[in-house]
Amino acid sequence: MEVLNYVLWITVTLLLIAAIVLAVFASRSGKDWLAVPCVGFVAVWILWALVDGMRTAPSFGFIVSSAIGLLALAVIAGSPIVSLVLRLATRGSEHLGDHGGILVGPKDDEDEDDQPREREILRGGMTIGFLERFAIVGSAFAGQFAAVAVVVAIKGLGRFSELENAEARERFIIGTLASFIWAGVCAVPIVLAF
Repeated sequence: MEVLNYVLWITVTLLLIAAIVLAVFASRSGKDWLAVPCVGFVAVWILWALVDGMRTAPSFGFIVSSAIGLLALAVIAGSPIVSLVLRLATRGSEHLGDHGGILVGPKDDEDEDDQPREREILRGGMTIGFLERFAIVGSAFAGQFAAVAVVVAIKGLGRFSELENAEARERFIIGTLASFIWAGVCAVPIVLAF
């Protein structure tokens, strides 16, 4: 029975490494759909944790290395997963700018002659997403779930001035929820293990 457990742990570790590599490839190639298998992998990991697989791990080091791997998977795979969710939700109706933000017309109170036809808002979402997922998963691993509220508050306050139109609000809400949910799901196996 113990040999079978070691085979399972090695298999799960190799699958975690494969999922991280796939997530990196999905992030760099722009092929967001390649991150979909990462969702299935995390679901399997959660099921394994629920049936006591993590509690019978060979060592504390295995759990720590698994936590680091899941943290990396949450941070890296989150960007293509969020991009895929946004693309599905908006059905490609939004035009992205050079810096990943969305292009919108001038504000209602601005004169169109003085302003460029379109301007880019919600820039830097990928970097913010990396940081927010790192903070959420790290907080969950540390047992400080209230820290997630701080992340939500910081993000909301930081983006408040850019949420003047419906497109920006919709993209912000969908992207934020997808990112938070993905980070939370990736934290579940380790939280269950302790």
